[in-house]
Amino acid sequence: MSDIITPELVSLDAPLGADKQSVIHALAERVVAQGRATSAQELFDDAWAREQKDETGLPGGIGIPHARSASVTEPTLAFARLTPGVDFGAPDGPADIVFLIAAPAGADEAHLSVLSQLARSLMNNDFMSGLRAAQTPTDAVKIITDAITPAAAPAAAAAPAAAAAPAATRAESRGATTTTTKKIVAVTACATGIAHTFMAADALTAAGAEAEGVELIVEPQGSSGYKALPQSVIDDADAVIFAVDVDVREPQRFAGKPVVRSGVKRGIEQPKQLIAEALAASENPNAARVPGAGAAASASEVPVAQQSVGRRIQRWLLTGVSYMIPFVAGGGLLIALGFLLGGYKVTENAANIIIQNSLWDLPTENLTSSFGPLGQYLGSVAFMIGATSMGFLVAVLAGFIAYAIADRPGIAPGFVAGAVAVLMNAGFIGGIIGGLLAGFIAWWLGRFNAPRWLRGLMPVVIVPFLGSIFASGLMILFLGRPIAALMAALTDGLTSLAASGAGAILLGVILGLMMCFDLGGPVNKVAYVFATTGLAAATQTNTAPYLIMAAVMAAGMVPPLAMALASTILARGKFTPVERENGAAAWLLGASFISEGAIPFAAADPLRVIPASMVGGAITGGLSMLIGVQSYAPHGGIFVLFAINPVWGFPLAIIAGTVVTALIVVALKGIGRSTKDAAVTEAAPAATVAA
Repeated sequence: MSDIITPELVSLDAPLGADKQSVIHALAERVVAQGRATSAQELFDDAWAREQKDETGLPGGIGIPHARSASVTEPTLAFARLTPGVDFGAPDGPADIVFLIAAPAGADEAHLSVLSQLARSLMNNDFMSGLRAAQTPTDAVKIITDAITPAAAPAAAAAPAAAAAPAATRAESRGATTTTTKKIVAVTACATGIAHTFMAADALTAAGAEAEGVELIVEPQGSSGYKALPQSVIDDADAVIFAVDVDVREPQRFAGKPVVRSGVKRGIEQPKQLIAEALAASENPNAARVPGAGAAASASEVPVAQQSVGRRIQRWLLTGVSYMIPFVAGGGLLIALGFLLGGYKVTENAANIIIQNSLWDLPTENLTSSFGPLGQYLGSVAFMIGATSMGFLVAVLAGFIAYAIADRPGIAPGFVAGAVAVLMNAGFIGGIIGGLLAGFIAWWLGRFNAPRWLRGLMPVVIVPFLGSIFASGLMILFLGRPIAALMAALTDGLTSLAASGAGAILLGVILGLMMCFDLGGPVNKVAYVFATTGLAAATQTNTAPYLIMAAVMAAGMVPPLAMALASTILARGKFTPVERENGAAAWLLGASFISEGAIPFAAADPLRVIPASMVGGAITGGLSMLIGVQSYAPHGGIFVLFAINPVWGFPLAIIAGTVVTALIVVALKGIGRSTKDAAVTEAAPAATVAA
């Protein structure tokens, strides 16, 4: 690994330009001149795109422009010591020590580990002093390679060791620590997963070691992989720090924990402040918390690496659903707005209206809007934008299921497989199967040990190309038609059930039970996805999907509203102060159709809260179907009453289920639970919420 930098890649005190664009370009040209990249401009463009997202200047006169680029053929460091320094955006002034870190798009784990070790070395004062004192390029290369080479062999295990050792230390000292010791876990991650990720991890670790009464463990999520913290360590934590520029991998592991979020650079520059904010959050019952997929998810004690196949499939599916929901919420609300402005017959000619008319040429024929031509036009615009958004649902579901399995190389094959599922009328079941196929194929292709010249093409060309062919080909040739037939039978059966009186009530009861079983977990999501994807087939003559959507949304609002009613009005004395605080927040969460608002209650007392919620949800779902409530919007709760018909039936069904659930919870709280129990719960509020 020592040839990752050579004297020809080093510039000492030579002018490379007056701004960082010039410096990055000059270093990129050096990389190309040494045959380590094919295009200086492409390497510069990739590094500059990273620079535009977040400047790479760091305190102490450091600049670390970096990128993963398809033009790079060999992992490379180019180093410049600048006189005078150049501004890279650090808060304390220009940078005189600049590294261009250039990694191939498909860099292997070992090389990425070496680049990560360099990033960590930048936090070492002796290392930096040596670079500033180097007399020749050869001296500088020796200083750099001496810092990298000893760590090259165990680099891949650095993250596991960092996680395992503190975990063991905590286990040994748990009995000796005082009750005032706070335990914090942190995650660091940057866009490329090479430099900032590990520098932030080291800065937070050092600051945690200096802080009195704090035990802090960091999980750096780098491009070379990461070692997940043991679930027992996470469950034991009082607060979480997310110093990240990208999504945290498997965030459901931290569900329910007080959280402080920031960009990864703040983890480098202000680690002590982040720790102080995390300590404050651990004491604040109103602090932001990591959302979860249900009580069961947060209560798991199984490390991610050891999860069963079923748990992993559940995680993949929930990832797809979580990325799909914004399309559902935004698109559904726009469709509802279209109905409000254009009338419920706006669907008949909305596409023609937006194509053939404009704000200065409003439609004059076949008006269905009570607001006249302007309402007809704006309603058509809102409806078509919403319908377009809803049209992405299956593709997004499949794409991000594949992403959860194979990371970024799985996205393109997954999206294509999802689009093919729509083409084949295979619905969301086809999207799920297509996403799983695409993800597994992309993951399998990514495991090939390709030759160096091909590695850069693997994630951006080869995997998407072959993954799309195989996954979508299987959907078209073998799986699409059987799944489409299954979907047609399922849809017809449930639609006829929804239109059959007693059958509709039974369907509402079942959907209500599913929505309240795990409060945002997989069962809840199955019911919700079934309802939202069915909206695409709804018409003025086929109103069953609207009935199903109303029952699902109404039932999903019951648990948080019932917990709010019970803890803030009916029986305040049977709930701890923390639970009463959560109850106050649950009013708004429930009114907005966010079932997760009941998770803190269910996590603390699942045997009382979950059954009570299911009873109330079943009542609400069945009553909604009995009344014939229809919802034209897939989300929003009471804030989309304009899209509910009849408007009085929706709140009536919700109130009935909410009151029943609240009364059952209050009654159950009086069985085997005393005020003393509540006081014990109050003594450990953080542990209660995350249990």
